[in-house]
Amino acid sequence: MFQKTGPLIGVKVIEMCHVMAGPTCGRMLADMGADVIKLERVPDGDDTRRMVPPNIKDESSAFMMMNCNKRGIAINLKNKRGKDLLLRMVSDTDILTENYRPDTMAKLGLGYNKLKEINPALVYCAISGFGRTGPYALRGGYDLIAQGMSGLMSVTGEAPNRQPVKVGGPVCDITAGILAAMGILAAYVHRLKTGRGQLVDTSLFEAGVTHTYWQSAIALATGIAPGPMGSAHPLNGPYQAVEAADGWITFSGANTRNWRRLTELLGMPEIANDPRFHDNEGRMANLEDLMELLSVEFRKKSRATWLKELEKAKIPAGPVLDINEMHADLHTQARDMVVEVNHNGIGPVKTIGCPVKFSETPSAVHAGAPLYAEHTHEVLAEFGLEKDEIDSLVTDGAIIMK
Repeated sequence: MFQKTGPLIGVKVIEMCHVMAGPTCGRMLADMGADVIKLERVPDGDDTRRMVPPNIKDESSAFMMMNCNKRGIAINLKNKRGKDLLLRMVSDTDILTENYRPDTMAKLGLGYNKLKEINPALVYCAISGFGRTGPYALRGGYDLIAQGMSGLMSVTGEAPNRQPVKVGGPVCDITAGILAAMGILAAYVHRLKTGRGQLVDTSLFEAGVTHTYWQSAIALATGIAPGPMGSAHPLNGPYQAVEAADGWITFSGANTRNWRRLTELLGMPEIANDPRFHDNEGRMANLEDLMELLSVEFRKKSRATWLKELEKAKIPAGPVLDINEMHADLHTQARDMVVEVNHNGIGPVKTIGCPVKFSETPSAVHAGAPLYAEHTHEVLAEFGLEKDEIDSLVTDGAIIMK
């Protein structure tokens, strides 16, 4: 087992997840030091392994991104000996995660009610499209579907009455994974206090709903569903992207202090005293007119010049970077958000770093994603299986071993 650091050292996790939401959760836990054992299906493993291109030496870049810091095993859960093996492992496991439809694990005889009989202290986390209750519980869920049904797509885009637009990143998948990790850690704290585990249940749909706090506040207060506003904020302005002479920047003039600073910087005292823009309510009511005036000024100077002047005036601002520019940015590098790790199949690879830093128990990305079934023998030996038994499981088709 590779050396790990972080606050979750000693916590053992079985990850029965594929694609993104569940693997995001597992990666968060693994980056914080947990021993995350990724259990993949037989015979072909996680679907993300086939999300190519891009790939590096036949390994999926998408899979490698989502599964750093994990060890990989392959068990055939439709094989009786494979199923019995998982039950044996669960008895000595702290956390199990899965992101199948809510009835899948129960049909396999591996649902929460069964597993808690074996290990009452088990924290079992189920991530699904719509959760384990409600009229949509048994529906399949994907990020795009959740973005549409949660209201996110209705407020994303340039303006009302245009084609629906999804958020560029799979925010429902990723947020569901982060919510799952948060829920698991809360349940684990409860277990430390009481010795009892529990079921943690979250979904892509609820992840999407949590991104509508501001828009829901508007709708619940007024009865009116807000629509898309491009990069603008639904409650404060001006607070959005604006075009400079050679590219785009973002800035915030969204409170009285920053608004006054902005008008001084732009040399536009007349708009500071314009009754249409006197307060935030007025600026939001007349945002289109306001941005027409500001845009004329912003187009007169380069992006670099504006960013320097805005910083000097203590007005929050930043460039709109593409992904390559973000990776190369000095702050990205300083915060170790792009790091290099070793992958046992292809050597050094770059990946995203740990987003949470700890002063006493530093998190880190120590290893690349596992090859398919790479650690099956190593992991099973740690669970007490002898070589003859492992070999017999291979012969019976219960496991795959590299």
